[in-house]
Amino acid sequence: MTGITRPSAGFTRRTLLSTGAAALAMPMLGRRANAATTELTMLAWYGHAEPDIVAEFEAANNVKFVPKYYSGGDNMVGLISQSPPGTYDVILSDAEYVQGLNDAGYIEELDPKDFPLDDYFPEFQKFPGNWKDGHLFSMMTRFGFLGVSYNTDALTAKDVDSYNVYWNEKIKGKVGHYDWHLPNLGQISLLNGNANPYDIDAAAWGAVKDKTKSLRPQIGGFFDYGGTFSSLKSGQMLAMAGIGDWITGVLQKSGAKVASHIPQEGGLQWSECFCIGKNSPKADLAKKWIQYITSAKGQVKSAEMVAYPALIPNQKGWDLLNQVDPAEAKRQGMTKDAGNAMDMIRSGRIHYRQWPVQQDLGTWNDFWSEYKGA
Repeated sequence: MTGITRPSAGFTRRTLLSTGAAALAMPMLGRRANAATTELTMLAWYGHAEPDIVAEFEAANNVKFVPKYYSGGDNMVGLISQSPPGTYDVILSDAEYVQGLNDAGYIEELDPKDFPLDDYFPEFQKFPGNWKDGHLFSMMTRFGFLGVSYNTDALTAKDVDSYNVYWNEKIKGKVGHYDWHLPNLGQISLLNGNANPYDIDAAAWGAVKDKTKSLRPQIGGFFDYGGTFSSLKSGQMLAMAGIGDWITGVLQKSGAKVASHIPQEGGLQWSECFCIGKNSPKADLAKKWIQYITSAKGQVKSAEMVAYPALIPNQKGWDLLNQVDPAEAKRQGMTKDAGNAMDMIRSGRIHYRQWPVQQDLGTWNDFWSEYKGA
């Protein structure tokens, strides 16, 4: 598995201009804090500053989180790039974007001794993206797998054992895309047989584009976070590309007949990491938050997040989850049983999602825009 070590060249003026306007249009979802408390700003995916995750930390530290939520790494970059340094105390970043944030001077270096890295599975102690030249810049806090998400009344486990299911005539017009180029194009690249779906030459990139364009007649829509939930729950979409259990796991708990499956071509891993924003005036408190959420107790909260569940990298977190919520540990594959989540990674079936290696990030983004408009 290659490291996620893309340079900051991916944060081009073109990329920022294309994402910045949409980013600024997103509403601030913060809550007014009492004057007696300390406000800690958090830039994150939805759910990370909600009471089920932060209430205990807030009460213990007289803190009130003020969140700004985004959807997708490009949107995150647009928000940071158009905000003064120090705007965000805590930043949740997908792992593939951390080095870009670091190279652009948006995050602070961390001291490895401050965090429970020895409690992490070996695969995550030096996780690609968190480190550069032996220096730590973020702490991975949760991850998950992306494969085929589907309606279990319409499709069988055998149907979804290949990404080719997206071309199945019986679901024409009922295939949706989570609207982000990296996971969707990564899946098509896996289907095309690329060993590293993001490190492909010009010919392979052309083949990915051609294969993707052939899927367009099947597509019923491109969806954000909320739209993905509602379209799968209602049956408007019978298969969804670019997502996984982080969405279907929540829907299953509400009784929806949906599931996610890693097909024979393999799956992708999304990985979320916490950073401290550059020039944060509350860096010590931000560090304390990261220590809390990466501890065994914090990891259990992260695994069980109401907004969307996740796997966790802390082994002690796995042990505690099996004590307090064995059903969820089993559902997500965080047990010692054969075929668990770590076995899937170690068998080579899972590939880290990352920036394209041989193409510019903007090139993938431009093609995605073209594909959507076709």
